[in-house]
Amino acid sequence: MQLESMYQEIILDHYKNPHGRGLREPFEAEVHHVNPTCGDEVTLRLHVQGDTIADVSYEGMGCSISQASISAMYDLVVGKTVPQALEAGEHFMTLMQAKGDPAVAEKLEDELEDAVAFAGVSKYPARIKCALMSWMALKDASARALSAAPGSSAHPATAGSSAHPATPTGGNDR
Repeated sequence: MQLESMYQEIILDHYKNPHGRGLREPFEAEVHHVNPTCGDEVTLRLHVQGDTIADVSYEGMGCSISQASISAMYDLVVGKTVPQALEAGEHFMTLMQAKGDPAVAEKLEDELEDAVAFAGVSKYPARIKCALMSWMALKDASARALSAAPGSSAHPATAGSSAHPATPTGGNDR
């Protein structure tokens, strides 16, 4: 119980004091994701220098889980390479599929830092999408940013909207 209480404090702190909030320039990709189940929304911008994530900026509204998750994600991925950030996203997905198994949370604690606090969320299927929304947005923005790399013909920040029905959050890119 003491660990769950600490995790709740971490989530509440990220919700009340969000890290990285506010849309900033420059950026190579911008995506907008909406969770149709509950109405959570996030617009995420990704700035990549070389293969390193230089900044993640965002604006969003929604429940404490969705907003705290993006704050924890920001802390975890800024300064990492895109492949490292995507690997962190895979670890977070594993955590969300663990159904609250403390052994999984313990195993992923070093890789996920504060994001491991969302382990308890995985016990509540309706809240998993809330926690995953920002991670799905990061994955989409990373693909767009990489396609904007030198030699690519498209600039993702100016691409038109398209639906991504395969994303669990019902994301839409801009």
